Amino acid sequence: MKKIVLVFGLISGVIITGMMLFMANKCYTNPEFESNDVIGYTLLIAAFSFIFVGIKTFRDKQNGGVIGFGKAFLTGLYISLVAATMYVVVWLFDYYLFMPDFLDKYSEHVMYMAKIEGASESELSAKAAEMSSFVEMYQNPVAVVLITFSEVFPIALVISLVSALILRRKEATENNRE
Repeated sequence: MKKIVLVFGLISGVIITGMMLFMANKCYTNPEFESNDVIGYTLLIAAFSFIFVGIKTFRDKQNGGVIGFGKAFLTGLYISLVAATMYVVVWLFDYYLFMPDFLDKYSEHVMYMAKIEGASESELSAKAAEMSSFVEMYQNPVAVVLITFSEVFPIALVISLVSALILRRKEATENNRE
């Protein structure tokens, strides 16, 4: 199981970190960059589809075509942890080494987006206060890790749960017995 967890966790991690690096760089270099949440979440789900593939591979190739919900969920959880940890580590390197002023640029981006969406002066003031609070919180490295982890892990956890429900099998089929 370790090899499957590492392989599928790393594949998923490479996809989500590549997406994160692309989006962070776009936002960092261009405050007018309009991100697309639908595309972002679609790519996350596509990347985390490797959780499903990893559980199925483990069930079919190493577990004789049989897997209970618990074992399937744990396999998905481990794949999720590998991918999310990779995401966090890559972000920490990128943020601290290459973009230490990222939050200033990100704040500009958020304020720009609020303006073009027609926010009133009071809404802009509230958004500025919110961003200021976020920047202050982000000065704590533990907060950076927790915030970054929470960006992707809940989605991976849901996909692990759904995959475990779909892939659980109490007995092997004819194809897997041969």
